[in-house]
Amino acid sequence: MAKFLIIRFSSIGDIVLTTPVIRCLKTQVPDAEVHFLTKQSFKSILAHNPYIHQLHLVNDDLGEMIQQLQALQFDYLIDLHHNLRSLRVKRGLQVKSFSFNKLNIEKWLLTNLKINRMPAVHIVDRYLQTISSLGVVNDGKGLDYFISKADHVPTNDIPTSHSAGYVGLVIGAALATKKLPLDKLKEICAAINHPIILLGGPEDKAEGDKIAAIDPIKIYNACGKFKLNESADLVRKAKLIITHDTGLMHVAAAYQKPIITIWGNTVPALGMGPYFGTQPGLQHSFEVAGLRCRPCSKIGYAACPKGHFKCMNQQQVPAIVATAHQMLGHL
Repeated sequence: MAKFLIIRFSSIGDIVLTTPVIRCLKTQVPDAEVHFLTKQSFKSILAHNPYIHQLHLVNDDLGEMIQQLQALQFDYLIDLHHNLRSLRVKRGLQVKSFSFNKLNIEKWLLTNLKINRMPAVHIVDRYLQTISSLGVVNDGKGLDYFISKADHVPTNDIPTSHSAGYVGLVIGAALATKKLPLDKLKEICAAINHPIILLGGPEDKAEGDKIAAIDPIKIYNACGKFKLNESADLVRKAKLIITHDTGLMHVAAAYQKPIITIWGNTVPALGMGPYFGTQPGLQHSFEVAGLRCRPCSKIGYAACPKGHFKCMNQQQVPAIVATAHQMLGHL
């Protein structure tokens, strides 16, 4: 039996993107025992993954965690985070390791000089390349996201008006330059001729209330009302997901949902767009073309560094709405 430890500390989307590695390793390496190390705050993402033998959760004391991991005598370590903390774990365990190439130079060239040296390869395939020497190959099945029945949202927890189907609109994002301004979100919701559920965390609730006030019957604000896996269940049940570059975008891809993605300061060329594997995923992305300032970051900022925020302020809402209606018409 070979015992593996995969490391990815954060965040929601990045962890979801590691799930093909977990599955392919478990199913393709004979008698593989797969462990995963992440932060305590991201436990729910992988808690029900059947391919993981044991989930190891770290808070602040990484030293204590390393001692616990040493006792388990791993054969291999797969570092999909590749930062100082994962380096510390590797030094502590002293076993054969495989480290993900983050392509930091290529990302710097793209975000700072607008020189694109990024390979036309999705990050999932790059994650899998990290362990190709073990004979592991991409099985083409896309991403995984497993939840328990306890996380299923009861029908009576959402309005009756939405029980026949709805569009899920993810209104939040980790950083402000990844998300549409409030007026654009309102425009989209006003124009879409279909029930809408707003998805996001507690930090998005106030903005969600303002959007839902446009039409309280058509628009239901679920932001902050449900835990992550319950929100994932709402994504799973949606007809269509409209989203920024967020973790729920990847959850939607895991459930093979039709997706409309709206990109601000980040770009799909960074290799982290919706990933469907070899499945015929239905998705359409919206970007404001021709902006010399974009992408300005591989992650995002609290505010536009240039002050104009053209990458979101110039998004064409009528085109987004027309695409949504077209996609809904084919479902």
